[in-house]
Amino acid sequence: MSWSVTVLTLFPEMFPGLLGHSLPGAALRDGKWSLEARDIRDHAAGRHRSVDDTPFGGGSGMVMRADVVDAAMEGVNAGGRPEIYLSPRGRPLDQAMVENLSAGDGVVLLCGRYEGLDERVIEAREMQEVSLGDFVLSGGEYAAMSLIDACVRLLPCVLGSAESLLEESFKAGLLEYPQYTRPAEWGDRKVPEVLLSGHHKRIQHWRLTEAQRVTRERRVDLWSRYVAGLNEARVSS
Repeated sequence: MSWSVTVLTLFPEMFPGLLGHSLPGAALRDGKWSLEARDIRDHAAGRHRSVDDTPFGGGSGMVMRADVVDAAMEGVNAGGRPEIYLSPRGRPLDQAMVENLSAGDGVVLLCGRYEGLDERVIEAREMQEVSLGDFVLSGGEYAAMSLIDACVRLLPCVLGSAESLLEESFKAGLLEYPQYTRPAEWGDRKVPEVLLSGHHKRIQHWRLTEAQRVTRERRVDLWSRYVAGLNEARVSS
């Protein structure tokens, strides 16, 4: 059975969107994963099929209704797949989470809109809340596409070379080292001599050193965890 995604959204026409192109698009056409986009409004009552209402306690904006969203979720055959609500207040999406999700049967993704979702349905369904980072998007659809793409590229036989997954950013707790290709000289800039040497151990050492440098300079949080992991390994050995 292929990795399966169900997206609940107010804008099902947004899917597959970018996911229909490049690697995820080819994998989708080859049946390596499947995608279903469902319209939340199909489960709303009344002539206007309203999915939102004003927040209790006052305030600006509208809140997605618990009864409508729950009915939409109930209409999905989750089959044990985790239910994830894309929200700026959720746990930040990281590579460890992506690897865990891609190793499962798939995901059910709820795309938020307006001021958010009635808390009661989040609690009742024990949804996982996931965020792309410390910023706000106009809707959860963009976050859903990012999460899906990150997972799909890890599925077996989606990437041309599985080896490329072993050295990319976050795999060893570090950002990826700088990459270079032809020409060897561009303007007054040259490719580092070690990469032209053919000496594999020296190249491997350079790449590790550069990955450490880039991580230390750009992501203090990752660098701190990386150093702590090295120290733990030394103590345990």
